[in-house]
Amino acid sequence: MRLLNFRTLFTLILCLLLGGLGYWLGSQLPHMPGFWWFPSGQDLIANHSGYETQVAVMLCVVGVLLGVWSGPRIGDQIIQAGKTLERSSPTDKIAVGVGVALGIVVTLPFYQLSSQLSQIPTFFKIVLLVLINVILIYLGIVAMMSMKNELVTILSRGGPVTPPKEAEDTHPMANCKILDTNVIIDGRIADICRTGFVEGPLYVPGFVLEELQHIADSGDGLKRARGRRGLDILNGMQKELPLIVRSWDKALDRAAMDDEVDTRLVKLAKALKGTIVTNDFNLNKVAALQGVQVLNVNELANAVKPVVLPGEAMMVGIVKEGKEPNQGVAYLDDGTMIVVEDGRRYLNSTLSVIVTSVLQTVAGKMIFARVRSDDEGDGFDTNGGRGSRDGGNGHGPDPSGGGYPRRGTGKKIR
Repeated sequence: MRLLNFRTLFTLILCLLLGGLGYWLGSQLPHMPGFWWFPSGQDLIANHSGYETQVAVMLCVVGVLLGVWSGPRIGDQIIQAGKTLERSSPTDKIAVGVGVALGIVVTLPFYQLSSQLSQIPTFFKIVLLVLINVILIYLGIVAMMSMKNELVTILSRGGPVTPPKEAEDTHPMANCKILDTNVIIDGRIADICRTGFVEGPLYVPGFVLEELQHIADSGDGLKRARGRRGLDILNGMQKELPLIVRSWDKALDRAAMDDEVDTRLVKLAKALKGTIVTNDFNLNKVAALQGVQVLNVNELANAVKPVVLPGEAMMVGIVKEGKEPNQGVAYLDDGTMIVVEDGRRYLNSTLSVIVTSVLQTVAGKMIFARVRSDDEGDGFDTNGGRGSRDGGNGHGPDPSGGGYPRRGTGKKIR
């Protein structure tokens, strides 16, 4: 049964019940005693022909209207309670069931007591008993949830309660890595996890998966492609890595269900005592302010970039012109931009350059270099401290044992 059908069916049943209750109350008009200045039911019926039927129909209509107004709202609350119960653990479900049964059992003496009070109208007795029943069921659920571990132990073993072990106090998903939507679409997290640098279980919350599915169903072709790429990456990770999806969303408070995805990620990480894996700069800052540990893939990529020192020689390919006159621009394998002075004339050519300075910016690292002349030795220049293979004069190897300069990243120039 779909949730919409349940809500409609519940509203219909509630309308029938309230309408019937209103009609029944109207039919009791002849038995209504008079009080103060208000006449009794018999006096009203005697003075107005058909008054009993009119009151019954009016109360029936009021009951139906009340059911139409309150039915969808109560139905939504029942649906929400069902979703919460569905996400709860088996231990919580057992505790709730036992709490409901306990509340009903404790209410039975009140039913017997109410049958002895004949002077109280039946309607008020029904309302009072329903109120008492709801209160006792609620208290029973609260009591059983507070001792759910002991309750499960008693039901499973039938013996005395054993104190929980210290290991059980630790959350089973502690130190898990909670993946953000952006980092899943980015795709680099899959390669990082395969190398073994990320420890612990990987967790994908249900609301992150729903956002990914929403992107994959977008009308924008680019967004749709990014969403499908993220789903494909998740499928591959689930086959190779310890990936858990949606199982521990129940640790998130119900009040946070309507929050934004980033807010729910931070709250879930606090509840699970886990770590958020993302490449979102804003989420990184917000989580850090709230004391949640974050692994940023972009920061990791910047950290593992090779270190280039001023005076070091390397081979680069000039791919385009620079902003300033006579400048050429090249790129390393990791995307680091190199600005080469007087490199414009070597466009679309590969040449050896000497690093003059390195500038670290928010966007990344930028390297400035100059074209190496033919009379310069390999490796660092004389200011850099490393001599050439032939000592800088072409007469033999460097007696100091200096190394080779690099051709690109980690390659030697021959």
